[in-house]
Amino acid sequence: MDKFVKLTGVAAPLPVVNIDTDMIIPKDYLKTIKRTGLGTGLFAEARYNEDGTPNESFVLNKPAYQNAKILVAGDNFGCGSSREHAPWALLDFGIRCVISTSFADIFYNNCFKNGILPVVVSPENLDKLMDDASRGANAVLTVDLEAQEITGPDGGKISFEIDAFKRHCMLNGLDDIGLTMEKAPSITSFEQKIAETRPWA
Repeated sequence: MDKFVKLTGVAAPLPVVNIDTDMIIPKDYLKTIKRTGLGTGLFAEARYNEDGTPNESFVLNKPAYQNAKILVAGDNFGCGSSREHAPWALLDFGIRCVISTSFADIFYNNCFKNGILPVVVSPENLDKLMDDASRGANAVLTVDLEAQEITGPDGGKISFEIDAFKRHCMLNGLDDIGLTMEKAPSITSFEQKIAETRPWA
């Protein structure tokens, strides 16, 4: 998993509440277990017209936001089913950070396991960031995980809280496998001891 230390990029505004995982990645795209290629299906029902052409009114189809790295979204982002394809699709599109006032628990935890930083802010601060994100190509935010701060295009800063363990994992690019590999010397030592003391095991 890629480390997340500091991210600077265009933030796309998506002021919609209760965006569920089916909206993030429709069920038609769940046939694969690969993490790549799902970016085309991200928000597919909103991004594309019935004939498959891009819906020009959808934010991620607008020229200023086609390379957005940050999403500023409404309350209760990622609710609905627990599909891990949702963070996969966001990441494959290029989104590394989602900012909202709240997230569904399973989606929130899945983000950390896939290298996406979900940031919880107050409603007042979300309004400020949504305003910043509405500036098109000038909607550049910097999310600093070490300092736990978001810097807006005008230099204003917003602090955020995050669990210390999750922060450690993101800063060091550790998913579940990475965390296990950190314990590799202890695991090897234990296995050698078992082999010596219990050769029949």
